[in-house]
Amino acid sequence: MADKKVIFVAFAIEDETQRDFLKGQSLNTNSPFEYIDMSVKEPYDSGWKDRVRARIKRSDGVIALVSKNSINSSGQKWEIECAREEKKKVLGIWAYTNDRTSIAGLGTVVWTWDAIEKFINSL
Repeated sequence: MADKKVIFVAFAIEDETQRDFLKGQSLNTNSPFEYIDMSVKEPYDSGWKDRVRARIKRSDGVIALVSKNSINSSGQKWEIECAREEKKKVLGIWAYTNDRTSIAGLGTVVWTWDAIEKFINSL
């Protein structure tokens, strides 16, 4: 496979376990992507948005883990908007099999290796 793509993952902090599953998937030796973790456990400080924007700029694309928690996640909403401002492709994947929450303007698909690989290959 060609060079690995750098993927920024946007998620609500309540979905941290799902993010960990995605990270596990990215550690697979055949994974076509590297993973950038910008999760925050502390309250956002003034430099948070600058650091996130810099990492999104360095990324080839963004995967947003979408769930009911996304609706109230101001951080995730900002990350998705920042990705759009930086002209990065964004793929929404549903974080849970029984949750089909939608985010306006974000195409969201079932979480499968094929869907992730197709997105990454399109970058």
